[in-house]
Amino acid sequence: MRTYQTAKEIGDYGERIAARYLIFRGHRILARNYRDGRHELDLITKTKNELVFTEVKTRLYEDEKAADASAPPCLAVDADKQSFTRSAALAYLRSHPTKKQPRMDVIEVLLLKRPNGKKPNVYRIRHIKAVY
Repeated sequence: MRTYQTAKEIGDYGERIAARYLIFRGHRILARNYRDGRHELDLITKTKNELVFTEVKTRLYEDEKAADASAPPCLAVDADKQSFTRSAALAYLRSHPTKKQPRMDVIEVLLLKRPNGKKPNVYRIRHIKAVY
């Protein structure tokens, strides 16, 4: 049984939620956890006209009040993280040329704890498009 207690377990769960969110909105998943050296892209998807590089930020909260009072997870995508993400995206584009318009997004996944390490409940998903 998966416990959803470590940062990796919570992050992986958030990425799965974000991938489903994008699929339901017409995206096709091209890659998950794409690596170029030490740089990583959480999700690479495509739509009819765009190639989308998505950074997923997942946070686990005790309750709704704590989630609402906390700083948004997207703030973790600072200038350094954006630079690393851009480097990985450029590496992907070099090895996978496309005529689609590239875009960089962030998806925040806010989760609420459940007892005994059970799968957390999704409280909110926020899709921030075109973060540069």
